[in-house]
Amino acid sequence: MKDNHIQYIELYALDLKEVKQFYFTVFGWEFTDYGENYTAFTNSGVEGGFEKVEKITRGGPLVVLYHANLELAKENIITGGGTISKDIFSFPGGKRFHFTDPSNNELAVWSDK
Repeated sequence: MKDNHIQYIELYALDLKEVKQFYFTVFGWEFTDYGENYTAFTNSGVEGGFEKVEKITRGGPLVVLYHANLELAKENIITGGGTISKDIFSFPGGKRFHFTDPSNNELAVWSDK
């Protein structure tokens, strides 16, 4: 661990079983449960977790993942049960799209390819 580096990201989930299945299937993340209302994830590039909540409020920081093949990442997300909320668009330095997971968290995937 390094001082002043982001070490952990915490997200919310309406259904921990469903959100774990989505991120395992689509991205290969691994999970460790801590009781009935929390699960931690690894194998994602940064450690983090999901807290079970009754309602998801969107907004705040946007978590952005990287994938060299955006079309493949998009297909995997749709097949895994996610929804594309903003289709692929270009920006200086690359392209990206946004998606929501089964709990309605919005994340993005970008590529420099």
